Amino acid sequence: MIKPVGQKGGARNDQRIPQPRDPINLGRSDQPWIDRLGAAWNDTICLFGRILIGGIFVQSGFQKLMGLDAFAASLVRNGIPAAIAPVLAPIGAGVEFVGGLAVVFGLMTRYAAVLMIVFVIVATLISHRFWELQGPDRRTQTVQFAKNVAIIGGFLFAFVTGGGRLSLDRWRRVA
Repeated sequence: MIKPVGQKGGARNDQRIPQPRDPINLGRSDQPWIDRLGAAWNDTICLFGRILIGGIFVQSGFQKLMGLDAFAASLVRNGIPAAIAPVLAPIGAGVEFVGGLAVVFGLMTRYAAVLMIVFVIVATLISHRFWELQGPDRRTQTVQFAKNVAIIGGFLFAFVTGGGRLSLDRWRRVA
């Protein structure tokens, strides 16, 4: 907020002195409280968001890595040729696990977010082809498809915001 210098309501020689803002004090700013709260907690919220969205993939990727044969069999059930499923299974599980870790730790966050967007698109097209189903199975897979689209939205936010101050990206820039 800029306040005129001089007498009440008027500016002397059109000079203006910027007044300090208090981003946290809810009663002392011209910004809505929700904006001040978001600004004050931005770094922590970005960290929490990265942990939540990346953590899903760390856990799922780890399970797939520990059961590659079962994962390869599920790929075959979803239409991947049996000859290439054993090759794709460790690649897919590794991308899911390592990409999730990179997002959680904020390491090369923008690259990791793009990698995970591509991964989710491919995984969704393999596993959630609701348009091929009918009845309750179609409804279930439609919800799973929509969930994955929303996850892509979360990774788009990670791409735009980057790792934030509480990330390995920030640590690497400072060092």
